[in-house]
Amino acid sequence: MSIFIDILRRADKNDDGKLSFDEFKAYFSDGVLTAEELKELFHTIDTHNTDNVDTDELCEYFSQHLGEYENVLAALEDLNLSILKAMDKTKKDYQESTHLEQFVTRFLLKETTNQLHSLQSSLECAMETTAEQTRQEKQGPVKPDVLSIQWSGRRSNRRLQRNSSLSPNNPLLSLVNAGTPLYEEDSQWMTQVNRLQKLIDRLEQKEIRLEPVEEEVLESKSHILIVQRQLAVLDEELEEFRAALRQYMDCACAQTGCLHISVQRLANESRFILYEFWEHNNVWKNHLQTNYSKTFQRGNVDFLETPEIITTMLVPASWWVLNNN
Repeated sequence: MSIFIDILRRADKNDDGKLSFDEFKAYFSDGVLTAEELKELFHTIDTHNTDNVDTDELCEYFSQHLGEYENVLAALEDLNLSILKAMDKTKKDYQESTHLEQFVTRFLLKETTNQLHSLQSSLECAMETTAEQTRQEKQGPVKPDVLSIQWSGRRSNRRLQRNSSLSPNNPLLSLVNAGTPLYEEDSQWMTQVNRLQKLIDRLEQKEIRLEPVEEEVLESKSHILIVQRQLAVLDEELEEFRAALRQYMDCACAQTGCLHISVQRLANESRFILYEFWEHNNVWKNHLQTNYSKTFQRGNVDFLETPEIITTMLVPASWWVLNNN
């Protein structure tokens, strides 16, 4: 019950203790279920027939389908309590500890964070894989019968990004293939493989060879950070999102350490791609803590059809040429 109380608290935008269909749709929409399917699910959960969903109804419905995840969620609740207890002790004891004890505390905090990130990457990979398979099943028969999910911890996020880049539903790929015939239902992946094979053949024919170069030693702050943010906006929220985006960009461009910001909208879609260039990683992290950035993030909860996708990449600062042009 405590989990569903927390879910309702986050989904209940007007704090009336229940979810309307609009609130339910905004929180539970996953980019796979249609609006009609979400409406049907909403009324299935609404056993009291009040056109609203309360905590008891959420708990009653989802508790029937938890399966193994009942143990997972229980373990996460225990983990949350353990972490809060450890944080409380750290807060009390850290200042009085020796330098060696403080080092051990920092190491344990960092390792705990790494383990949590690894777990999160595996879960995100599983979410993306299951959603992708469902989308393919709706489009037509899918040849693979076995659901393939990467469970390899820290590597799973990298594999997820690689798999996502080849997905027929990837918005960047749809731009590249604009104007070409639609994929055949039975050969979506084969089309990608064939294109890659042709590129490899062309490279081999040209006999391109990459020679090793000397190692370049760079300072820790000699990289700039490129951030790509993909935002799928609800059609009815498009104008309000644009106003919020303009305000966000004006504030971000005035921020110290922001080199450049560019926004693109995919043709015939309410999907935006935002590119941000920052002097280094720490500047971007400080930017995320500003009031205007947090306001934009909170607004996106209402504006976006699905959670935004953020990817980052470090490139040598020497590649970025600043001039008066």
